[in-house]
Amino acid sequence: LFFKIWLRNLFSINVKSLFFNCSIKGFRDKYSVIIIKGKFSYKIFYNAKINMQNSQLTFNQIFSKPDSRRTTFKMMSDSQLNVTGDFDIFSGGHIIINKGAKLILGSGYINYDVKIRCFDEITIGHNVAISENVTIWDTDAHQIIGKESEMTKPVKIGNRVWIGNNVTILKGVTI
Repeated sequence: LFFKIWLRNLFSINVKSLFFNCSIKGFRDKYSVIIIKGKFSYKIFYNAKINMQNSQLTFNQIFSKPDSRRTTFKMMSDSQLNVTGDFDIFSGGHIIINKGAKLILGSGYINYDVKIRCFDEITIGHNVAISENVTIWDTDAHQIIGKESEMTKPVKIGNRVWIGNNVTILKGVTI
């Protein structure tokens, strides 16, 4: 199985993918791999973790060439990205997992130009399809007078969910 995973991705493996797989902390079994394609920039604090079990995570997946969009990915200190299935994130995304926050990805894909701001916890289930220009935030990103304790609330997207173009999902929402 390990050989099949790497053979299936033979032409996708590049120096950036190899470096990313080897340098990022977290648990990843021998059947898991992170693939990075195209223009991709990232900043990951030393104690952030990407945990994967029998899964493949592809950043900057490209639907058609040429594609000049850049994906930006940031993980702050003590943050986690947990992947439990095969998940593709297409190009143009901007994903930030804030200090101590947790982003959980099941299986499926997120199309072009996603904006994810995870300040607490965002869970995306299995067999999920998320279309273009979607925004997912579990925070107000600032305090609202009198409601400081409600600044963040988890977002939960269940299994077998399809989210259409230009949807905005905010804190406390369950789909």
